[in-house]
Amino acid sequence: MRTGLAFAGFGVALCCVGVAGLGAWNLQTVRGAAGPVRETADGFLREVTAGDTAGAYERLCADARGRWSPIGFTSWVRTPPVVSDYEITDVSVATEGGRPRGTVTVRLTRDGGVSEERRLPVVREGDDWRVCGDPF
Repeated sequence: MRTGLAFAGFGVALCCVGVAGLGAWNLQTVRGAAGPVRETADGFLREVTAGDTAGAYERLCADARGRWSPIGFTSWVRTPPVVSDYEITDVSVATEGGRPRGTVTVRLTRDGGVSEERRLPVVREGDDWRVCGDPF
């Protein structure tokens, strides 16, 4: 009876340690990703506002590049009113299906001064972070 209780106690303790370790790993992954997610969005938007559509296109995920050709993306970005400035207002990172995924909230200012809030999804592809989806 004592042996059974000892094994049960050991099993419960092992589960608690495992859950705590998984939680710590998840927190570390999410916290460590916020900087690279912000840098990815900032680089993408900096290239868009500078008119460097080729550079911005290279920051898109494979799925978005599959939907947009380089020429189509350039035409889309250069369609008036074009983005003339931006401000990143929030960065959030969460895990979805065990994979980190970021959302960057940004206030875009277009020619003429009209501004709007948008959310840029940012995903991990290999070792890189990429903007994924239609950013605006």
